[in-house]
Amino acid sequence: MPKILIVGGGYAGFYTALGLEKLLAAGEAEVILVDPLPYMTYQPFLPEVAAGAIEPRHAVVSHRRHLDKTEVINARVTGINHGSKTATITPELGEPWEIAYDIVVVTAGAVSRTFPIPGVADEAIGLKTIEEAVAVRDRLLANFDRAANLPAGPERDRLLTFTVIGGGFAGIEVFGELRSLASALVKFYPTLTFDDTSFHLVEAMGRIMPEVSLKTSHWVLKNLAQRGAEVHLETQLVSAVDGRIELSTGESFESDLIIWTAGVMANPIMRNTDLPTEERGRLRVGADLRVRNDDGVVEGAWGAGDVSAVPDLTGKGVGGYCVPNAQHAVREGKLMAKNVVGSLRGDAPADYRHDNLGAVASIGLGIGVFQSGKIAITGFPAWIMHRGYHGLAMPTWERKIRVFTGFVLNFFLSRDIVSIEARETPRSAFAEYASRPKV
Repeated sequence: MPKILIVGGGYAGFYTALGLEKLLAAGEAEVILVDPLPYMTYQPFLPEVAAGAIEPRHAVVSHRRHLDKTEVINARVTGINHGSKTATITPELGEPWEIAYDIVVVTAGAVSRTFPIPGVADEAIGLKTIEEAVAVRDRLLANFDRAANLPAGPERDRLLTFTVIGGGFAGIEVFGELRSLASALVKFYPTLTFDDTSFHLVEAMGRIMPEVSLKTSHWVLKNLAQRGAEVHLETQLVSAVDGRIELSTGESFESDLIIWTAGVMANPIMRNTDLPTEERGRLRVGADLRVRNDDGVVEGAWGAGDVSAVPDLTGKGVGGYCVPNAQHAVREGKLMAKNVVGSLRGDAPADYRHDNLGAVASIGLGIGVFQSGKIAITGFPAWIMHRGYHGLAMPTWERKIRVFTGFVLNFFLSRDIVSIEARETPRSAFAEYASRPKV
């Protein structure tokens, strides 16, 4: 049987595997999916996970549970040699090995893109993984616990100052969600007030959320200002050494939680492959998702999602390419499955074309924005639309049910405000009191 290797189990990879399972006849091909994580993360829910509005496990989808006809390997693909049609698999434990394939589907996704700003690598945290979202939530909640026991002063101010770098969708959503969480927390801490908390968002451009109209972005800025959150436009982060934020405007302040959302880049796996890439390190593919070099189609190689430069046939994409978001990745994955199966059966692949359905975002409990063309909706109706759209877009009915059940429970019981920050050092409580042999 032909062996199909899927590199990466995010949106595009998961939906490719799911589609292949539905379309392939028994014995027609063998499908292998390789990803270091055993699940797909639904990234649009990360801001709400960070704010305690969604249970973390409900925002991920198990590969093994929902891909029962696919061989799942939890390891990293650290190299692809398409000339010999082999890939190097490197597990967390054990020695690397090579796997042979007939068709490779590269859907390795993207990672946070940072710049060599002093302190960022040591102090900041991204928002690309479920683990990061959980850590952000636990840090904010734990900081309230710590600050409540301190007198007013620099240390308490530092604990209650939160900074987001990047004013795109991810940055604005997590910024607004955390502001909403912090506002709700104050009533549980008699020694703290709303004015003790401080929220800063730093954006190098002169506006936020380029996916929406300027008028809608101004509404978001006004809403955030009314809620006590400060947005620094046309401002760059100069330094974050030891948590001290220094801005290009000359302003500086201490911040214990710094979240970086200022862009993404293609997965570095592309540096270890002989497949063609463009100037930004993304895989070169045609509109039909087949990999292409200067000589034409590279047989047996396909790519989709954030790791690939997929042409946007609608003409609306940035630089002529589809923007890296879930809306495209999911649809590319579904088309990928059809095209790969078609190629096995001698059919011509179809081109990917998708008109953006619009943009919807949650910027706090009960507050949202929606933009589709000239139509803009703000406030509570847009928030309902956000939850409805993304709840239904969550893969598999098992996950949909869990997400919507969580929404209903939170409506009646309110969100959970328990921090489990100690999970990062789970043995400390046992080790502190464990008996040891006398020396």
